[in-house]
This record gives sequence, C-alpha cells and structure tokens, in this order.
Amino acid sequence: MIEIKPHKIADCQVSVPGSKSYTHRMLIAAALASGVSTLKNALVSEDTQFTMDALRQMGIQIEVDSAGLCVDGKGGRLEPCGSPIYLGNSGTSMRLLTGVAALGKGTYTLTGNARMQMRPIKDLLDALQQMGIKARSVKDNGCPPVEVAGTAIKAEQVDINCQDSSQYLSALLLMAPCTSQGLEIRVVGGPPVSRPYVDLTVALMESFGIRLDRRGYQKFKVPGRQIYRAGEYAVEADCSQAAYFWGAAAIGGADIKVLGVKADSAQGDIRFVDLLRSMGCRVSKTSDGIAVAGGSLSAIEADLADMPDQVPTLAVVAAFATGTTVIKNVAHLKSKESDRLSATVTELKKMGIDAACTANALVVRGGKPKGAIIDTYNDHRIAMSFAIAGLNVPGVWIRNEGCVEKSFPAFWQVFEGLYPS
Repeated sequence: MIEIKPHKIADCQVSVPGSKSYTHRMLIAAALASGVSTLKNALVSEDTQFTMDALRQMGIQIEVDSAGLCVDGKGGRLEPCGSPIYLGNSGTSMRLLTGVAALGKGTYTLTGNARMQMRPIKDLLDALQQMGIKARSVKDNGCPPVEVAGTAIKAEQVDINCQDSSQYLSALLLMAPCTSQGLEIRVVGGPPVSRPYVDLTVALMESFGIRLDRRGYQKFKVPGRQIYRAGEYAVEADCSQAAYFWGAAAIGGADIKVLGVKADSAQGDIRFVDLLRSMGCRVSKTSDGIAVAGGSLSAIEADLADMPDQVPTLAVVAAFATGTTVIKNVAHLKSKESDRLSATVTELKKMGIDAACTANALVVRGGKPKGAIIDTYNDHRIAMSFAIAGLNVPGVWIRNEGCVEKSFPAFWQVFEGLYPS
C-alpha cells in the first residue's frame, strides 16, 4: 500500500512508455513476418511479456536488448505447443492469440488467471468455428481456457459480433493475410465497441505491407497468401498512460506536457484531451508532445464507447468538477480486468463523491473528495486513476500499487516527477 501525499503539482514534462496496444499487435505482426524485425520503444510489461512468452511457445525467437525487441518471424508458420499457454489477465493477449493459434499445428490451450476465466470470448470462438476451425471454451461457458486446433484454413468469409470487444475483429484481421484464400470479415450485431483500436490494427497491418480493403466497420476483405514485412518499427507513446498525467494537470491546475504523443495518433485515447478541453482545460499540441493546463472544471456528458480505458480517469477528474458528469455507452467495462464500472463507483463513494452506474453509463456528481484507502481490484487502471486524486486530497492510499506492472512498470517513478523538486 502506498500513500499519495498531496502537494501543488509542478509544471513539467513527462515521458510515458510505448503503446501497449501497438506492442501486442507489432509482436504478432513481426512473428508472422519472414525474417528479423526490431521493435523500438516497445512496452515491456506484464501483459506484453505474456504475449512474448506465448509466441516463444509457438516457436518464435524474441530477444530483448538495448535496441528494442528483436523478433525472428517465421513467415506465418507456428510450431506445435503441448503445454498450456498462460496469459494471466491479459485480455488482449488472449483474444489476439486465440485467432493467431488457428494458423499453427496441433491443438493450443490458452488459459489465464481466475479473472481471465470470467471474461467473454464466445463470439470469437463462434467465428472461428464458422471458418471450420476447432475452437472451444474448455468449460463450455464462453470464457477461457480455450482450445484451438491449428489447421489449413480454407474459409473465405466469416461473420463476427464485436459488441463485447473489438479485439475479436482485430484477431481475425491479423491472421487473415496468412490464410490461403484470404478472408472477408462481416461485422454483425452493430458496429464494434472501441472502434479506434480497429483502425489501429488496420494501420499497423498496412505499415507491415499488408493489403486490405474495408467498408467502414461493417466489412473487411483481406487477400490471402500475404507475408508481413520484416523491418525496423517504432512504437509510439501510449496515449492511455498519458491520460493520467493530463488528468493530474486538470485537477491540479498545472501545465503538464507528455512527450512523444502524436496529435494524429490512431490511438483512440488521444481524444481524452478534447474531453478535458470541454471541461475547462487548455490544450497545446506541439511537435514533441501534447500539454494540458488545468483550470476551473465543469461537468460534461461524454460517450466513451471508443475510449473505455479512460472511464476511471475521467470519473476521477469529474469528482473535482462542478456539476454532474455522465459517461455513456460503457457497459463493456464490466468485463475488463475488473468490473471497472462498479469498482470506480465504489471507490468514489469511499471518497465522499456521489456516483452511480446504470446499465450502460456512469454518473458522477462533482464535490469535495476526501481521503480513503483505495482498493484496486488488481486493476492497473483503477490504481493509476485514483492516484491522481491523491495529489489534491490528503489521506489517499492505494492498495496493491504493484498492479501497475501490467501496463506501466515505471508509473510510480514517473508520478514522482509531478512533485516540485
């Protein structure tokens, strides 16, 4: 447990690690490429380590050195794996690799911790079964562990429902170029949640030389017999991690620039600064990063269907704003690393803030937060979001602060940089 000591936040510049979302996808693309790829500024964290270890079990050599991550791709060929592949609570690893495993040989078992075994994956398994792939939930409950039998994929089209996660679609997109016939993917049941992550996947595939056509978020056509292009690639700074420091600026009245964030990033969380601007902050975008300067905060109504990772952060900022903030279209957060809606509401209430969640929204009435011991539910985003509240409020303690290892191992060191020297 760590105490967050309140203080006036210094105007400063901070650096955050490479994007977790990009790193997972780049590792897979490089593994499917032919030859050695170097991934610069890639994130090495608990989650991305699970993806690396899984790919190693599938026969891919990956080395970590001063140049970055060196991945020796096998041109879409994966080795059999007789032992279970353990993925902890990394939902991205589980979903993307469930699709990729279908390209391999033999049967792969992908499993995780107790929370992972409660997280849905049925719609992706259903899609793989449509394609003639033997894929099943071991406990027959639509959740991991899963078994996937690698096979020569001959299906040319598939329907997928992405109301639980856009990662189901990304999984099919990433494996499609390595099939013999190619794949037409049709999204059914409405547009996918977290759509910017689909754009991110497409942009990354194209940067690796993959050709595909798309019609919005409804249909994607990926020609087969393509090989990802090995090379040197750079992972851009993680906008999800940057948001904690922009949020700190918002509630602390400071000017904080996060270096290395691109204004034209495909990461959906780049739009978090627009929400802060609408709440009363000043936003400056320069060639070397994006800065937020805090001001008098007012409540907003915001649709965060495409920015689910920022719901706890926005909720904490809203606790310091005047009025009632409504965060809409976020029901899918109930199946994240924790039930993030309930967790956020519970911890805000501990701090004396009136908060509630409905079937599809989170509502926060701004007030005067007080100190509390924050339970993190072993969820990195709960820990980092509530840490920024402690900068303004005495008596805030964060339990299990080590859970940030999942995505941002150096978080507490960077966080210390907000204290005046």
